[in-house]
Amino acid sequence: MSDFMTRLRQLAEEHKALLKRPNPPVAHGNGQYRRHEFPVLTNEHAPLHWRYDLNPETNPFLMERIGVNAAFNAGAIELNGKFHLMARVEGVDRKSFFAVAESDSPTEGFRFWDYPVLMPETEDPDINVYDMRLVKHEDGYIYGLFCSERKDPDAPPSDTSSAVAQGGIARTKDLKTWERLPDLRTPSPQQRNVVLHPEFVNGKYAFYTRPQDGFIDTGAGGGIGWGLSDSMNPAVIEHETIVDEKKYHTIKEVKNGQGPAPIKTPQGWLHVAHGVRNTAAGLRYVLYAFMTDLSDPHRVTYAPGGHLIAPEGIERVGDVSNVVFCNGVIARENGELYIYYASSDTRMHVASTTVEKLVDYCMNTPEDPLRSRACVEQRHELISRNLERMKRPEYAFLLD
Repeated sequence: MSDFMTRLRQLAEEHKALLKRPNPPVAHGNGQYRRHEFPVLTNEHAPLHWRYDLNPETNPFLMERIGVNAAFNAGAIELNGKFHLMARVEGVDRKSFFAVAESDSPTEGFRFWDYPVLMPETEDPDINVYDMRLVKHEDGYIYGLFCSERKDPDAPPSDTSSAVAQGGIARTKDLKTWERLPDLRTPSPQQRNVVLHPEFVNGKYAFYTRPQDGFIDTGAGGGIGWGLSDSMNPAVIEHETIVDEKKYHTIKEVKNGQGPAPIKTPQGWLHVAHGVRNTAAGLRYVLYAFMTDLSDPHRVTYAPGGHLIAPEGIERVGDVSNVVFCNGVIARENGELYIYYASSDTRMHVASTTVEKLVDYCMNTPEDPLRSRACVEQRHELISRNLERMKRPEYAFLLD
């Protein structure tokens, strides 16, 4: 057997072992959710035929020809009994694209389809696309909402990094054939983290947005916005209001944005979002949860204080360190809930819980009182109740 085929066989065996690797939940959790031991998607999950020229005549040393740097920030959907992640795959050339990974299990065994998504372009082609939210809307379509990035036309020639971000929109029935719609139009100069509400509101399409003045800096914008549109083709929001604002000295003091589309529960709409604060080491991204009113989805009803998921261990290491980001959850009919989150713009993880648990977390976790003294008073109250309860005989083991 040639060296080429020997190396190819070895690569194939390693890749198959990765795809078949079990992914059990970790032994201990905080009661809110359980992390799983391994990432569900990485750059190494990309098929060999994406990365290597498999012809020994044109690639005698079996080198990667078109490398994959990362797989992260995936939308998620359960469809036809399968679990699908619409991953943001980033090549070594820095360009991002969308690709579907599918599994029979919500926590392991994800395999990319043979081809990445060849997303249609608008008349003004995107330079980069990323971070798609997948939303089953009651109008019958599955919508993909994503960030569409183009170079800032007003930037001076010497500035080759300034960009304009807008809300890209496409729709499908099967995740294979996509119809590109015009980008969302809003009063804001730039948009990030645009999410479609899964139901009509007053007969209109409803959007969660993040208005901002610049590509990176939110400026006068920031916070999770809300707006209505008569149509999806085109989608036009005339007025944005803030649903959940950024706040000083909190987990969302720099900016915050809606994650995936909210989940409908009897107690209200359940949201997962990300919050960003500044540190001496740079920006820190965490996930948090809140709930809004069933009939008035832009009115917050429960807002537990602090983060739900923050980066731990290897999750803190990557291309953009100290970051977790979520734009995909799957809530099953049996109540299971899977939170798909990326770490440090590098890889995808999953945390498993139930809708019931996360609703309980939102409804019964106290809000952030926004001052150190008030936070201590809040903790004193919990401690006092617990110490009184620990006097009961059945709690004696806690005092050993």
